[in-house]
Amino acid sequence: MSELTLTVMRLGFLAVLWLFVIVAVQVIRSDLFGTRVTQRGSRRETARPQQTARQAAPPQQRSQQGGGRQRRNAPTKLVVSEGTLTGTTVALQGQTITLGRAHDSTIVLDDDYASSRHARIYPDRDGQWIVEDLGSTNGTYLDRMRLTTPTPIPLGAPIRIGKTVIELRK
Repeated sequence: MSELTLTVMRLGFLAVLWLFVIVAVQVIRSDLFGTRVTQRGSRRETARPQQTARQAAPPQQRSQQGGGRQRRNAPTKLVVSEGTLTGTTVALQGQTITLGRAHDSTIVLDDDYASSRHARIYPDRDGQWIVEDLGSTNGTYLDRMRLTTPTPIPLGAPIRIGKTVIELRK
């Protein structure tokens, strides 16, 4: 083998070794410090103008904005009633709502008992809202019952994820 080939192989091996070290340090850092959490105040302020515009619309236009038909006693919002996000409201517009510690969740939970992808809430074809635990370690509870299957959510029933309690309201 020529000296040049041997030197290139050594440098390649050294580069791969350093790449491994950098990736290992990033994994350890993310385990120690967690994922980056965005500020909630800025997110909440940007969401309010849309919500107030929707609430200010006449009832006929509101059902059209929702994108589908609405049942008479159907919930219109998801409210956090206990936990660090108390008072946070998310308008229900037919989209899936994800809950967890991951920064791309609809509701980001700063809770030691919440998983990255903890649970999701979504509408079924009949317009009823369903809560599903996504294989979390500490579980999702609906009215003090641990969820094992996707379950319909009654209006006002508490959904507990760690120290956070969420309810569907009109």
